[in-house]
Amino acid sequence: MVYLLLTELQHLRKSLPDQVVVQRIEERMSALGNCIACNDHVALAHTDLDKVNIVGSYCALSNRGGIVHPQTSVEDLNELSTLLQVPLVAGTVNRGSDVIAAGMTVNDWTAFCGSDTTATELSVVNSIFKLRKAQPSSIVDEMRKSLIDTYV
Repeated sequence: MVYLLLTELQHLRKSLPDQVVVQRIEERMSALGNCIACNDHVALAHTDLDKVNIVGSYCALSNRGGIVHPQTSVEDLNELSTLLQVPLVAGTVNRGSDVIAAGMTVNDWTAFCGSDTTATELSVVNSIFKLRKAQPSSIVDEMRKSLIDTYV
C-alpha cells in the first residue's frame, strides 16, 4: 500500500489556499477516487468508506454537468441533479462501459475519453458538459493541437 508521506502532506498544505482543508484520512483503501466524485462545489462520497464501494468510478462530474451509471433510475438522476445543482445524464463511455471514471476525465473546458468511445458517446459528453461553449485559452488550443498531432 502507498501512504501519503508527511512531506507530501506538508507540500499540499503549503501549495493550496488556506481555506482549503487538507487532511490525512486513516483509511485502508488507496483509491479514494473510486469512492468519491466531486466538482468545485460538492462531492458525492459513499457513506461508509470502510466497506468496498465504487461510487466515484460510476460517474464523472464537472461544474457544468455529469454522467452517471447507465442503469441509474430517473428518480435517482433527478435527485442527484438537484443535490449537485448540475444537469446529469445516464450514459457510457468506451463502447458501453458503465465504469465512467475509468474511461474519461473532465473539467470545465475539456474532456478526455478512451479511444474506444463512440461518436454517440462523445456527443453526449460534449452536450452534458457543455464543452462547445467553453472558451479555452490559447495555451489550451496549443495543447489540444499537440495532443492531436501526437495521437494521429
